[in-house]
Amino acid sequence: MTKDLLEKKGTFWALGALMLVLFSVTNLPWELDGYDQAKQAWTSYEMVTEGHWFYQRTSDDQGLATKPPLTGWISAAIFMITRSWDVAWRLPSLLCAALIAFMLFRSASRAYGNVAGVVAFAAFGFNLLSPRLATLVRSDMPLALVLFLLGLLIWEKIRTSEPWRTQDRWLMLGLLSAGMLIKGPIVYAFLLPGILIFQVTRGRPAFADGLRRGEHGWPYSAWCGWWPWLASLAIFLIWVIAGWLWVPRFYELVIVREFLARFGEVGTHVHRAQSFFFYLPHLLHKFLPWSVLMIGLAIVDLCVRRKLDGFKPSSLQSEDHQTRISQETLWLICWSFGGLIVMSLIPSKRVDRIFPLIPPLCLLVAVQTAHFLKDEKHRARDFRWIAATLIIAILFSAGYAASRVVSGYRDHRDALSIFGRQVREEAARNHWRYEAVGSTDEGLPLYLTRPHFLKADVAVAKWRSREIDALAIPANQALDFMRELRGSSRRFESVPRTHLRRPNYVLLTH
Repeated sequence: MTKDLLEKKGTFWALGALMLVLFSVTNLPWELDGYDQAKQAWTSYEMVTEGHWFYQRTSDDQGLATKPPLTGWISAAIFMITRSWDVAWRLPSLLCAALIAFMLFRSASRAYGNVAGVVAFAAFGFNLLSPRLATLVRSDMPLALVLFLLGLLIWEKIRTSEPWRTQDRWLMLGLLSAGMLIKGPIVYAFLLPGILIFQVTRGRPAFADGLRRGEHGWPYSAWCGWWPWLASLAIFLIWVIAGWLWVPRFYELVIVREFLARFGEVGTHVHRAQSFFFYLPHLLHKFLPWSVLMIGLAIVDLCVRRKLDGFKPSSLQSEDHQTRISQETLWLICWSFGGLIVMSLIPSKRVDRIFPLIPPLCLLVAVQTAHFLKDEKHRARDFRWIAATLIIAILFSAGYAASRVVSGYRDHRDALSIFGRQVREEAARNHWRYEAVGSTDEGLPLYLTRPHFLKADVAVAKWRSREIDALAIPANQALDFMRELRGSSRRFESVPRTHLRRPNYVLLTH
């Protein structure tokens, strides 16, 4: 009964519908006030409004956008079609999440059966990271998609023992270049360590020659050759060098503070250093209950194999030990844990940065599940265990999503978004020209659809010369401004945001 339910197509579609709902609502109410969402949103906004397609400023006009521009290009293109910034900013991540989930189901189903496909699909959708990032205005989900497609292409080559062809290398170049233009050389950290470990661990002779050639007759090769990696790096370096040469402060703000500061003590006021073991407990927690299932299945498999080894001659034990893990499974292990080790070595850490490890772990869970269900004697019991894990995962992630939505509306996380909409509506109704004086809320100019924050002295001068009719300012500075702005009065104020030490905003009018 449980087996039939897991293998039905209706189960897949029901899980997909529930997953889409979770992905869509977890970040409600939508706002840009945390997790550097405003910085990412600003890149596409400035592309469209000011034509800065390669290098953008921040909303306070004091710095530069520090990420390469590909995600911004995608959002700008979507805005041109939909004319909605909310859709343009959040749809790329949602589409990338849906594509990762579909590719996981398709790949696992083709290799290990429908049940394994459903497990991989559900493991990606029902955890604490995927729903959270699925509509955040960030580049994490697009980067995860690119890295997953790269790792999946390597996995297919290993699984089918096919040689690397020219079109495969061009595909690798395209995906690597996309990753470089999303978040830079961090692509290398997630893939190259796993490739190196796999090539060494598989025990093939003439490894150096295999690295040089990466072709004809080398089965189980994860290496496609040097030129896709070097060519994609060259594309990224063109963007970096051009910015260094022609964009003021690019070296200081992007090269030093954004990239180099992650690897040492330079710029620790921007990047907070964490211990080597920071990611491991977070990964175990955010990937619940699938992380527990992975560990449990590994322990069960180890106990079964030790029991079986006790009945075999020592020569057969040694031979069997080398054929236990298939080459494609070995690649998944190297891919996942190689990336985890290298990311743990980088001093600057944040939980969402290890999200690209989730898709290969989902595929690894599918492999373990397929192996676990091979035991015909306990097959019905094993299916019940998998179904129970799936139900727990759905309840766990749904509860997390519900708690975030409830707390978001209760704590008025969208207070500035509502304030910005009110200002726009009042300005349109009264034909006001309005601006904003900034504080720490980088999203406010985007809510107000203004180019940038004004400095206080510039705002006062524009007010006195009647160039503006209304001004949005931090409420804690209202008295000082009203002394300078003759004839000003409070129109309305934003709702206080609970548990956030940031000021409210008030609209002053003549």
